[in-house]
Amino acid sequence: MESKEENTKLPVLLSIPHGGKDVPAELSSQVAIDSVDLFDDSDSYTREIYDLGGSVRYVVKADIARAFVDLNRASDDLPPENPDGVVKTATCYGRPIYKEEFRWTSDGVRRLLDNHYYPYHRELERALEDSRLVLALDCHSMAAVAPPVSAIPGLPRPLFCLSNRSGESASDDTVSRLAACIVEAFELEPEDVLLNDPFMGGHITASHGGGRVPWVQVEMSRALYLVEPWFDRENLEVDRDRIEELNRRFRNALFAFCRSG
Repeated sequence: MESKEENTKLPVLLSIPHGGKDVPAELSSQVAIDSVDLFDDSDSYTREIYDLGGSVRYVVKADIARAFVDLNRASDDLPPENPDGVVKTATCYGRPIYKEEFRWTSDGVRRLLDNHYYPYHRELERALEDSRLVLALDCHSMAAVAPPVSAIPGLPRPLFCLSNRSGESASDDTVSRLAACIVEAFELEPEDVLLNDPFMGGHITASHGGGRVPWVQVEMSRALYLVEPWFDRENLEVDRDRIEELNRRFRNALFAFCRSG
């Protein structure tokens, strides 16, 4: 029998793959980027914004920084064919991640995937076995203006983008209801939340979606917190009250969504 506490949790799975900061010990001596580059390449503060702890059934979040293992890429999406694949050679702003003499080996890639990539995806699969789940969200942040690695660099972005791969990972009704709840909870205009624009959904929604549990990729613009007056660029510190406010609003949006179903 479920405890009262378990019974009150929202039937939601939250995936937060890009909020980690860790540098793998075996690569630390070869890293060329500094803390600012690492910060800019990551979805910094997304763990603090999206993690709802015991309010939801599952939260799966990464410790490793996106620059070293990108959990939202296919395991065979590798350089040199794709420098922005599952392991990378450059940040999304074009900064070389490793020293000039560094070269990837198949054994090095395999160890990183075995230690970080596959365990994350297995944890998602285990959570999805829970028949009580009604929604899974892959939670990200996005630059307010598209970075150089994007298809259209310099393009202004909305405050939120919700992606369901044009109906493949979740129904259009599901993503529209979620959009309405976000608009209300964050006190936005409807045009501030776009569907499948500029993102269609990444590897996580593609590979884990399409089953019983609907998957939606959520992208929140960093214009909501990594700008003045909330953000100090010099020390990379953000106003904690602002982060707590965004976390509260996100929680309110999910409570409203679950009530509306």
